[in-house]
Amino acid sequence: MIEIISMGEALVEIMREKVGIGLDRPAVFLGPYPSGAPAIFADCAARLGAKVGFVGTVGKDDFGKVIRDRLQQDGLDLTYFAEKEEATTGCAFVAYFPDGSRKFIYHIKNAASGIIEPDRVPATYFQGAHFLHINGSALSINPAWQKSIYQATEVAKKQGVKITLDPNLRPEILGIDQVRAICSPVIESAYALFPSGEEAMMLTGEKDPERACLALLEAGVELVVLKQGDQGSTIYQKEGHKKIPAFSVEEVDPTGAGDCFDAGFLVGLLRGYELEKCGRIANAVGALAVTKKGPMEGAPSLSEVEKFIKEL
Repeated sequence: MIEIISMGEALVEIMREKVGIGLDRPAVFLGPYPSGAPAIFADCAARLGAKVGFVGTVGKDDFGKVIRDRLQQDGLDLTYFAEKEEATTGCAFVAYFPDGSRKFIYHIKNAASGIIEPDRVPATYFQGAHFLHINGSALSINPAWQKSIYQATEVAKKQGVKITLDPNLRPEILGIDQVRAICSPVIESAYALFPSGEEAMMLTGEKDPERACLALLEAGVELVVLKQGDQGSTIYQKEGHKKIPAFSVEEVDPTGAGDCFDAGFLVGLLRGYELEKCGRIANAVGALAVTKKGPMEGAPSLSEVEKFIKEL
């Protein structure tokens, strides 16, 4: 029985070998690494021991094989994961800079990652699942994906599946009003949100992260887990909030850390842990995720997470 379902873009990431070299000139790249926020989340949750189903699309090419091989290796259910002859696998090229910023060039919405048929996933697939995790990046791929995710959210909720959302949208590309419009139908059904401070403020119009999280609770969300990077995280409920301290690690590659954080928290909930323990696990998973190059490469097993926490 599937416990967690994730749906959206699966792609490969190809990154600059050295920090400080942009994408506007010839230089060495590393990769391809399997990537795509919903796929990173799904793979990490599976490594942590959850039974995970992933819905996405790749091309029938070598990049698609890189992704499928990784997801299969880590035990995901790929019943509704598709390979398309007529499209190439999505790609992201990324450069890192000394100030911690990144620059991306994406090939997603017009690649295989942008393909989703309205009837691909039957309602029966959601039966018995605990969580349907939605990523804002998947909502922004194209109208077909947006419609499919909204439909999945409605079907899943009717079957008692809890909806969770990581906003993960870039207002500099879409604009704040469009970000709110895209996320609103999912937020209306959401049990939990996993925003950064900027995302929480963007979704609510509040100018302070804490007030923004409280506003999301007032809108009907039961749980808001504020991701604060090297400052840890804060769990908000109507009854109050709890600050969870960060773990200190040497950062190698930050891409995917937030998705792995989400996976850690939801797997903690699946295991029946108290919220504070879920937060500690999520912080540890996010920290370990940044210690290797490649968005999925640092994702740990639950035993590795527990050992990491005990040793600190």
